[in-house]
Amino acid sequence: MSNPNQAVKVKRPHGKSLGQRILESWQLYVLLLIPVIITVIYKYIPMYGIQIAFRDYKPNRGFFGSKWVGLEWFERFFTAPNFKRMIVNTVKLSLYGLLWSFPVPIILALAINQLRFKRFKRVVQTVLYAPHFISIMVVCGMIRIFLSPYGGLINLIIGKQIDFMTVPEAFRTIYIASGIWQDAGWGTIIYLATLSAVDPGLYEAAKIDGASMFQRILNIDIPELIPQIVLQLIMAAGGIMSVGFEKVFLLQTQLNKATSDVIAVYVYEQGIVDHAYSYSTAIGLFNTVINIILLVIVNKIAKKAADVSFV
Repeated sequence: MSNPNQAVKVKRPHGKSLGQRILESWQLYVLLLIPVIITVIYKYIPMYGIQIAFRDYKPNRGFFGSKWVGLEWFERFFTAPNFKRMIVNTVKLSLYGLLWSFPVPIILALAINQLRFKRFKRVVQTVLYAPHFISIMVVCGMIRIFLSPYGGLINLIIGKQIDFMTVPEAFRTIYIASGIWQDAGWGTIIYLATLSAVDPGLYEAAKIDGASMFQRILNIDIPELIPQIVLQLIMAAGGIMSVGFEKVFLLQTQLNKATSDVIAVYVYEQGIVDHAYSYSTAIGLFNTVINIILLVIVNKIAKKAADVSFV
């Protein structure tokens, strides 16, 4: 009989070396290697080209053959006549869009989650998801038709002939409202997935205690969604300076540039139209740095306020 006081030697669950474990599951590591290689090729290697933001880049001279100019392009951007207008328009369009569009998917998810007829619930979800799959170009074409001063639906309703696409004050409303219509339904998916993991026993217990539908939403659903809401808010804050180029470009006119002139369109005009590669790269780099700073700040605030963060 063994001595009960004798120490029992427990075998380590990971007694094998790292190399041995890799060899045993080499198929999984090969599969993992594919996305890693793709990420390196398409995400990291192109970062090598960021240096042209600090050079007077000439395609025929290459990266190292082009003259090093330091922060010259950044200074040019900061002193551009329309610099202030672009910054203000970009920030306002992003912040107003975040303010109005961010709560909509949450409200829709809470409402859809209360539907008890599965067939009707699927129909509602399909109707709400459908606009997301319409291309931006088609959406902008629809907007121009609806807002046309000659037979457009909106003008027929109000009984006037207003060309809304030439009214600077109307651009932000058009951009944000159409964005909510197109993406709000798609944004509910992640919230509905979170709500589907809630224990049904909580709802049953709340009903037995006499809790109304709104009380169940307030005390069960919303607390479950808060971590996901905070994460989505952090992600949205990291893109405040990245207003979608395609939609703004397609809806922009010479008469509404006072509110539609944003950084993304300016980068396109300078880099593609005017072939100012170094200048446009410097603007894009500035934009990215600001987004990273905002992401870090919001992440730290969220971590202290709600104990939720990316890292």
